[in-house]
Amino acid sequence: MTHRSVRRSLLATLAALSALAAVPAQAQTVTLRLHQMLPATATIPARAIVPWVQKVEAESGGKIKVQVFNAMQLGGAPPQLFDQAKDGVVDITWTVLGYTPGRFPKTEVFELPFMSSSGESSSKALQEYVEKFAADEFKDVKLIAVHTHGPGLFHTKQPIAGLESLRGMKVRGGSRIINNMLTKLGATPVGMPVPAVTDALSKGTIDGTTIPWEVVPSLKVHELVKNHTTFAGKEGLYTQTFAFSMNKAAYDKLPPDLKKVIDNNSGQVAAAMFGKAMDDGDKAGREVAVKAGNKITELELAEVQRWRRTASTVETDWVNEVKAKGIDGAKLASEARALIAKYNK
Repeated sequence: MTHRSVRRSLLATLAALSALAAVPAQAQTVTLRLHQMLPATATIPARAIVPWVQKVEAESGGKIKVQVFNAMQLGGAPPQLFDQAKDGVVDITWTVLGYTPGRFPKTEVFELPFMSSSGESSSKALQEYVEKFAADEFKDVKLIAVHTHGPGLFHTKQPIAGLESLRGMKVRGGSRIINNMLTKLGATPVGMPVPAVTDALSKGTIDGTTIPWEVVPSLKVHELVKNHTTFAGKEGLYTQTFAFSMNKAAYDKLPPDLKKVIDNNSGQVAAAMFGKAMDDGDKAGREVAVKAGNKITELELAEVQRWRRTASTVETDWVNEVKAKGIDGAKLASEARALIAKYNK
């Protein structure tokens, strides 16, 4: 080999290495796997998760790709979703916090009876509340956002004319707080994740369920019951809390520009997006029940006051329970109400 050819070969090698070095790390694409419990057509997957994914992918210039797996396609059960994100089984999950009883005691305050109103305003309030008072409950994940659904209500096979109608009725509840409320109101609570509601109603395991309007169509609840009971006043009977979480290691491995994309779509921005999706879904869900010819009863304020008084001991129970954990529940309930009022203005 001549000196000239060796030189040409060396220059070609250096040029190739230089070209490789010139490719910035942030040009590499990152694929994130997102796992959640509901069918793709349900409110949050269709109206919040998909738009969030599209926004993140667009703002990353295509450097972030998100694969969405619906209806527990990757295995496990809904109560395991938070840990799937925490442990890195998947990269991102969306789940109901009440499915892991007692794990998020400070955040539970938003589930107390007649605490919250619209999904969007309560979600904004919950996001600020968690950032100020309950961030330690989410220290094991990169929390994208927390949110609530809109006003919870009853969907039952038999009509509810008043408080006495609930006596002996088997009603699905989605968390320990809600189940305690159902007990106080005279019902027999049956705890289960929301995907199990359709089968339970079909088989007669339950006589009714507590869910917001938004999830009615995807669970076909309007086909399985003919009665829906709402409550006069600004506050709904209850709400549930949700978390949209990312695995910490998956977030930490992102280059700065892609971390910024996730950050820009976290916090209040995401909480408001998910809460609004719930409100929009409530309108659509109620319309489905109307078109089905179902009976929708709004209990009058005087009757609602009876429900409020009967359910008030749920808060007393919760305050006493969290006190044993060194948590000032009365103060947190006051802070939560103040934030809800702030975002309701």
